Amino acid sequence: MDFIKESAELEKSLEIEAAETAALLKQGSIKLLDVRTPQEYATAHIEGSILIDQALAQEIVTKWPKDTAIVTVCHHGMRSLDAAAYLRGHGLKQVQSMRGGIDAWSLKVDPSVPRY
Repeated sequence: MDFIKESAELEKSLEIEAAETAALLKQGSIKLLDVRTPQEYATAHIEGSILIDQALAQEIVTKWPKDTAIVTVCHHGMRSLDAAAYLRGHGLKQVQSMRGGIDAWSLKVDPSVPRY
């Protein structure tokens, strides 16, 4: 039972709401990494986000400070959750995934970002 509780707490700590992400982005206190495809990014993206590719992922895990505050984002929040877990697994401590992805951002933060 402890394992289930720990797992639930870890998952909860891995996610952040769109509104909280927006506030942190506005303060300039996070790096917002978009883990979607270039085509998805071209369709809709959050101003200030960085489209991540394999080369940048490699740079992040090998060169970025391990205390860099990072939020990952995708379409609905599944790929970004995987990406956050991957980055945490490589020693980056302050990584979270935006719950609901860019779809939640469009609904709750900025309706000018197209939904698809």
